[in-house]
Amino acid sequence: MTDSPVLPSRPPSGADGDADGPATAPATPPAASPAGGGATVTARSLLGTAWLRIRRSRIALAALAVIVLMVLFAVLAPLLTGIEGQDAYTTRTSPDVLDDYGTPGLPLSYYRYPSGEHWLGLEPGLGRDIFARMAHGARISLVIALLSTAVSVVLGTVLGAAAGYFGGKVDMVISRIMDLFLAFPHLLLVLSLTPILQSRLGGTALDEGSLLPIASLVIILGFFGWAYLARVVRGQVLSLREQEFVEAARSYGASHRSIILRQIVPNVMGVVLVYATMMIPTNITAEAALSFLGVGVKDPTPSWGQMLNAAQAGNWYLTDPWFLAVPAGALVITVLAFNLLGDAVRDALDPKSSRG
Repeated sequence: MTDSPVLPSRPPSGADGDADGPATAPATPPAASPAGGGATVTARSLLGTAWLRIRRSRIALAALAVIVLMVLFAVLAPLLTGIEGQDAYTTRTSPDVLDDYGTPGLPLSYYRYPSGEHWLGLEPGLGRDIFARMAHGARISLVIALLSTAVSVVLGTVLGAAAGYFGGKVDMVISRIMDLFLAFPHLLLVLSLTPILQSRLGGTALDEGSLLPIASLVIILGFFGWAYLARVVRGQVLSLREQEFVEAARSYGASHRSIILRQIVPNVMGVVLVYATMMIPTNITAEAALSFLGVGVKDPTPSWGQMLNAAQAGNWYLTDPWFLAVPAGALVITVLAFNLLGDAVRDALDPKSSRG
C-alpha cells in the first residue's frame, strides 16, 4: 500500500503569496488595544476630553471647588442662617450693641467681629447680621449673574448662528445691530436705562419684594451682553455652513431651523461654553458695581454690591475695614474662581492644545 503524498498546508487567508484570491477580512475586527495591555481604547467626545484636561489641572479643580462652595453657600442660605439663629433683616440699634459715644453706630467690640452668636459680626448703623446678609446676598448676586448670562447666551447664539447661516440681508441687519450694541458705552447705558426700566416695571407683578431689581438687572445685563458672543458665533458658523454634514442635511430635505439647531449650534457649543464661563464673573461684577452706585439692588435687600455701598456710604471702612473686607473678599474670590475656571475651559476645549 503506497502512502499518499503529503500536501503542503494552505496558508491562512490573507497571507502573502495566497494564490486563491484576495484576502478576506475577519468577520469581527479585533478591538484595538495599547501595546502590552488588553484594555480597549475608546474614543472620547470633545466634552469628555475637556473634562479630562480640567481634572488634570489643580488650579481648575481648586476654582471649581470654590464655585461649588459659593453656590452651596447661596442655595443653603436659609438653612445656614437658621443654624446661626439670625436673619438678614433684623436691626439692632440698642446701646448694648451699638456704640453711642465713641463712634456712634459702630458695633461694640464683642459684636464687631466674628463670634459664636454672630459668625461674621454685625454691620454698623443698623446692626444687622453680616453672615446672614452675606449668605442671602450671594443668592441675589449669583441669580442675577446666571440669569443674565443665560439671556445673553441664548440671544447671542441664536442671532449669531442665523447671521452666519443665512448670510445676505439677514447677516447685514444682524451685524449692524451687533455693531450698534458694541459701540455704546456699556456701563453708561446700563446706568441710564436701569432706573427707567425699574420705574416702568413698577406696579406690575415684578414689583414685589426684591423681584423688581433682580428682573431689571437681568433684562438690562442680558439684553446688552449678547453682541460679542453673536459676533464670535457668526464667524464660526460662516465656516461650518460649508461643511459636508450641513450639505448632507440639506440634501435630505432638512429645514433651516433643523440644520441650525441640530447641526450647527452643537458644533459651536464649545465657544459658547467658554464665553458663558467668562460672562458670569463679568455680570457678578456688574451687579456689584450697579448696586454700589445705587441703581441696582437697594437696601434692605442684601447683595454684595449693596453691602459695599453701605460700608462706603457711612465711611465705616475708615473706622474699621472689616465691614468692607468681608463682601469685597467674597466678591474677589468668586470672580477670580470663575475667571480661572473659564481659562481652564478655554484651554481644554482648544483643539490645538497639546495637553490631555
